[in-house]
Amino acid sequence: MIKFSRLAWAVTWAALALLAAVQSGAAAPEANLPSKPVKLVVTFAPIGMEYVAKSPADGYTAVFTTAGTWAVNPSLYTSSFDVIKDFAPIMQVTSSPGLLVVNPSFPAKTVAELIAMAKAQPGKLDYGSAGIGGFGHISAVMFTLMTGTEMTHVPYKGAGPAMVGLLGGEVQMLFNDALATMAYIDAKTVRPLAVTTLKRAAFLPDLPTLDESGVKGFDNSSWAAMAAPAGTPKEIVDKLNREMAAVLALPAIREKIAAAGASIVGGTPEQFADYLKAEIAKFERIVREGKISVQ
Repeated sequence: MIKFSRLAWAVTWAALALLAAVQSGAAAPEANLPSKPVKLVVTFAPIGMEYVAKSPADGYTAVFTTAGTWAVNPSLYTSSFDVIKDFAPIMQVTSSPGLLVVNPSFPAKTVAELIAMAKAQPGKLDYGSAGIGGFGHISAVMFTLMTGTEMTHVPYKGAGPAMVGLLGGEVQMLFNDALATMAYIDAKTVRPLAVTTLKRAAFLPDLPTLDESGVKGFDNSSWAAMAAPAGTPKEIVDKLNREMAAVLALPAIREKIAAAGASIVGGTPEQFADYLKAEIAKFERIVREGKISVQ
């Protein structure tokens, strides 16, 4: 059984709402769409991306997927598609922060104290993750590169086991999805130190960001976006962008996305295209400098 995160469900609801809007005839007539069913592929695996990349560029197929697939995986895996060449960006839909949390018994109470401890004993502090190349691992490597510290990675088989490792004291820290961590924060079984995005989390307004904590420019989020096959006519891409914007304005969709701990991004296809290129370049550098390998 596949277990979806709250954000995955929120994105799926947005996709369904968009599908209903487009197929109801709300689409702009100049795009001449739809005259047959529109496929929206919500995928978290490469095969879904490959399917869309090889689909006709006629506006009847689009894909929703997340940052890992869009921006991280190109630096880690060889695939049959090219994220930049084989897709026409439509919109970055959402962004969700992560948290740096530690075991409550860990002496460091701030990010500055954590950095000082790590520098005083290189390689002695351990951080957990849900697996190599995932959000937690990438975030931790970013942290070590930006702070000049050295820590030991302990990859687990999923976010649940990684959290168990933190709770049991097997590792001292963990970068994790913010909303998924809230129950542990409320129970005081983990202690949050910082938010991974440049903007504070709405549901933890008093918790500083890593940027505010001295790791200037640190910005890593889980985000979701939408694209069509490369070559899809611009008027259709623009129309799908407008329809998605209308869907994101619906109160029910906004509530589901907020409940998933995410914020709506929106914007134009060109803005997403620029952001995607920047994210891919960022993760290429992190994977290279951090010597991350899935082999």
